[in-house]
Amino acid sequence: MGRIVELCGEIAAEAEEGPEGLILHPEAWERLRADWPDEDIEDALALVQDSLMQSELVESADSLSARLLEVLGAFGEASAFRQAEAGQGVLSVDVIGQIARRVARLEEILEPYREGPPPDRRGFDALQQHLADHGMEEEMEQSRRAELIAPDGLDEEEE
Repeated sequence: MGRIVELCGEIAAEAEEGPEGLILHPEAWERLRADWPDEDIEDALALVQDSLMQSELVESADSLSARLLEVLGAFGEASAFRQAEAGQGVLSVDVIGQIARRVARLEEILEPYREGPPPDRRGFDALQQHLADHGMEEEMEQSRRAELIAPDGLDEEEE
């Protein structure tokens, strides 16, 4: 057991994140092959990848949970709870954005672990787009107006 832990430690030090998980550069792979069969290297690489993903999952879930406790805890005050009962509970755009970013990261981490179809993200993706555009509406409208006013074939700088 101690040798496999040693191999995992070496892989964790050498591996880099690639598009589909951790990868080892050919030089590192060749160096490890001197002492280990390919199957052991592949198994250790998978173990290190799973360990990193689980750590990210815990960190992301903890961040989301902490923020939700804070947001929902605000409704623990009697007056805030009464407002929520009356359908007047309010979350600011900043709070919605913070929660959405944490949920997006959690979804990203959960994706490889899901069995079955993922949840319908259409509404959530639309929310993320609205949040990305928030505060830029005026700039975007000015840009659209400038495009409509600019004569064809001329840049705004050429006018």
